[in-house]
Amino acid sequence: MLTQKRILICPLNWGLGHATRCIPIINLLLKKNATVIISAEGRALALLQNEFPDLEYIPLQGVDIRYSTKNFLIFKIIFSIPKIVNSIWREHRILKKIIEEKKIDIVISDNRFGLWNKRVKSVFITHQLMIKLPGVEKLLHKINVYFIKKYDECWIPDIEGSNNLSGDLSHSYPLPNNAFFIGVLSRFQKKETPTITAITYDVMAMVSGPEPQRSVFEKLLIKQLQQSKIKALIVCGKTEISQKKETLNTIEIVSHLNADEMQQAILQSNIIISRSGYSTIMDLAILGKKAIFIATPGQTEQKYLAKSLMKKKIAFSQQQSTLDLAIALKEIEKYKGFNGFENEDVLEKRIEALFYH
Repeated sequence: MLTQKRILICPLNWGLGHATRCIPIINLLLKKNATVIISAEGRALALLQNEFPDLEYIPLQGVDIRYSTKNFLIFKIIFSIPKIVNSIWREHRILKKIIEEKKIDIVISDNRFGLWNKRVKSVFITHQLMIKLPGVEKLLHKINVYFIKKYDECWIPDIEGSNNLSGDLSHSYPLPNNAFFIGVLSRFQKKETPTITAITYDVMAMVSGPEPQRSVFEKLLIKQLQQSKIKALIVCGKTEISQKKETLNTIEIVSHLNADEMQQAILQSNIIISRSGYSTIMDLAILGKKAIFIATPGQTEQKYLAKSLMKKKIAFSQQQSTLDLAIALKEIEKYKGFNGFENEDVLEKRIEALFYH
């Protein structure tokens, strides 16, 4: 039991994936009677507040990089490096105060590089040991590992070996000595005795990610789904507003869903359309669904993951600029979908090893 442990969870606020994959970690810690405090911002903060309304929350601002409406994200990130570095050291200083005021024992950071402290144990969660950015991948890998080594452990949410989801992102370069694979990390739980769920929607679209691309994607989907006249559900990923529903002909639109509602909606849908964010991929892998992925323009990681899964004949993908749902819905029939990944108690064993040794 972790009755004496006070644990700070800190997800990055670039899309909702970093926050959603913290949900199973938080649930496991609460199950073990740990005291969990969450430090986040924006939609990531709103999502976790919706899932865990009784926990304590501390706002923690990170770096804000808006995704251009054009494919200039690579250049925006390169020119934002000084801003990112300043943000890392600023949150590192803030963490020291939080540890002192809240008597923190352990810090778990999902892709926030500045949240380590020598006074406490710290964990860095990432599936992206290799950052996909042509021309500078080796340099970025060295910078990445430099910060990761400041943490006691690096948790990689994936399976070691060939039957993995992240591909080159965590299997290309040699891993740092503090790295451990913790299995596929999802907020959803695959039932031990699956029951047949009636299909309600032909298509469920999950819209997420930083603005303005989130809104661009949403409008594009609404337009093409209206033309198709198929029964569809669109989840907009707007966690910061009260749950709102509306109907446009055969399309149901909802601002957001909690984890239980989201899992039920996915199981009730024949095809899932979403960004190829890694946390979404893990969620669909656990539930064993068919998916059409549309990478965020300029997001090299999402583009790589979409291509990798398409090459394996698991999921079909298109570019946002040439999205044609009529073609995509025909092509997806040629793909096998996710078969459903099984996790042993890897995460729980890792927590026990870290906290008790």
